Amino acid sequence: MALLEIARDVARALDPKNRLVRLDRGTRTVFIGDIHGDLDAVERVMADIRRPEDALVFLGDVVDRGPASRECLERILSAKLEDPSSIHLLMGNHEAWGVARFRPADFWQPLPAGEAEGLASALLCLPFAAWHPSGVLALHGALPDLGAIDDIATVTAGTAAWRDIAWGDWSSEQEPIQTSASRPVYGPETFAARSARLGVRVLVRSHQPDAPTYLFENRCLTLFTSCAYGGPRRVAVLPPKKRADSALDLELREI
Repeated sequence: MALLEIARDVARALDPKNRLVRLDRGTRTVFIGDIHGDLDAVERVMADIRRPEDALVFLGDVVDRGPASRECLERILSAKLEDPSSIHLLMGNHEAWGVARFRPADFWQPLPAGEAEGLASALLCLPFAAWHPSGVLALHGALPDLGAIDDIATVTAGTAAWRDIAWGDWSSEQEPIQTSASRPVYGPETFAARSARLGVRVLVRSHQPDAPTYLFENRCLTLFTSCAYGGPRRVAVLPPKKRADSALDLELREI
């Protein structure tokens, strides 16, 4: 089955009016950071990390930068078709070609126009975040400025809340921080206020290769699972029924 057909099948099974995945407290959950075309990383996760009963949450940015973007996307989406309740691919900024173009885009730019348009449309159906009832929120970038965790379900691609989720960065500097509308940067005050409002104990995210692994008194974990940035390839594992009071309660595993 061709990649475009697989992507469309996945999109048809998703609900674009519900952008929030709800995870099961009783299931071991594995969070996977940016992949960026690293097929070896995907295969290691599937073969060495994943157990049949696990939930896998990919934090976005599957394509671009690495040599096997198409193969990575096809592998993850095919797994989603086979096991839709356990495999979750969240939208990163590199899956959002249909709403916000960027450069460089090693995967998207060489595609024939028809295939690029079809894939971009299908991937715009992806969820934006995954919520674990232990208080762990997984998304690609930063916390959105919303009133409650349920509000994430109705966020629309292209809005300010979506841009925070897909493009937002974090800094340990005190605010205000000089930033741009296209890639907002927030500091500890914003993290404290938004996490309290949303009821988030721990944020698991990726997107920002220069960020420390742990920020904000170990409540924000930045995770990468790609060789694209030269650092260790890691996943984070949350055991079943585990209460997470800090990101240190998740087990980091190198692959």
